[in-house]
Amino acid sequence: MRASRRFLALGAAFAATLTLAACSAGGSDDGGAGDGSLTLYSGRDEELIQPLIDQFTEDTGVEVEVRYATSPELNALLLEEGEQTPAEVFLSQDAGALGSLASADLVSPIPSEFADLIPAGFTSEDDSWIGVTGRARVIAYDGEQLDESEVPDTVDVLVQPEWNAQVAFAPGNASFQAFITALRVLEGEDAAAAWVDGIAANDPELTENNLASLDLVDSGEVQLGLINHYYWFRQAAEVGAENMRAHLKFLPGDPGGIVNVTGAAILKGAEGDEDALAFVEYLVSEKAQQYFVDHTFEYPLLPGIAAPEGLPALDSLVNPELDLADLESLEQTQQLLADAGLL
Repeated sequence: MRASRRFLALGAAFAATLTLAACSAGGSDDGGAGDGSLTLYSGRDEELIQPLIDQFTEDTGVEVEVRYATSPELNALLLEEGEQTPAEVFLSQDAGALGSLASADLVSPIPSEFADLIPAGFTSEDDSWIGVTGRARVIAYDGEQLDESEVPDTVDVLVQPEWNAQVAFAPGNASFQAFITALRVLEGEDAAAAWVDGIAANDPELTENNLASLDLVDSGEVQLGLINHYYWFRQAAEVGAENMRAHLKFLPGDPGGIVNVTGAAILKGAEGDEDALAFVEYLVSEKAQQYFVDHTFEYPLLPGIAAPEGLPALDSLVNPELDLADLESLEQTQQLLADAGLL
C-alpha cells in the first residue's frame, strides 16, 4: 500500500528539495531547472489557492506566475498548446482533466518517493499526477422545506416530475462533469445519456458554480443543489451553521456522491524542473495539507492529517467500483452535456 511508505525519509527528502529550490531562487534566468520561477495553470479558484501559493513563495523563494480558469478550460488549452505550453504545473479541480492530459502524453512522471505519499485510490496508479485533496459530491437541501428523509438517496430520482424546477447545478463545473463521467463509467453510456436528457428536461436551475447553487438552496429558491461538500462548510464557517437553512446529505456508493480529488501534474516540458517538483511536493506537505483542512474544508490525502470536524470518514464514501483513472474521458462527457443543451 502506498500509505505504508517511510514518512521520515520522505520528509527529509522534501525538506532538502525545498532548501534546494530556495537556494536556486534568483539564480539562472535561462528558464531551465531551478531558475527560481514557476508558471502554474490553476483550475482552482484564486480565492482558495493564492494564499497557499504566496506561502510557498515565502518559504522557498520561488516566484509563481498563475493563470486562473476552470479546469475544463485549462485542460482544453493545454491539449491545444501541447508540448509548447508555457505552463510547468497544472493544478486541477478534478482527476478527469489530469487523466485527459496523461492520456495525451503531456505530463511527466511524479517521482515515486513523493507520489507514494498519497494512498492508492486517491492518486494516479502510474504517477502521472498526484492527488492533493479529496472532495465528496453531495446534495444540498433546503431544511425549511424538506426533512432529510425526504431528500433522495440517489441522483437517479432527480429526473422525476416531483423535482421539476427544484434542482440547481453548475454544468460547466469540473466536479459536476466528473460526476457525469462517473455515471457513464458505473451505469453505462445509455443510462448516463438518459439521466442527462431527463435532468435537462426537468427544468433545472443552471448556475455558474457550486457556490451559486448552494446560495439558491440556502435562500429557498430551489430545494436541492448538486455541489461539493466543502462549499457548505466554508459558508457555515462564515455565517454560522445555525444561520443556514441549507443542509447536506452525503450519498455513499451513489454516482452522485463520488469522492473526487484535486490534483497536480508536472507538464512534459518541465520534466526535471526543480521548482515545479518543489511546488508539487509542497502541495502534499503537512503544512499545505493542514491549510486545506483549515481554510478550504477539504479532505487531506496525506495520512496522519485529520479531516475537518463534522465530515464522515472518507473511506465510508468511496465507491470501490470507481477508479479515478476512469474519469479521463472528459471530452465525451462534455459532448453529452452539450447534446442535451446543458453546455
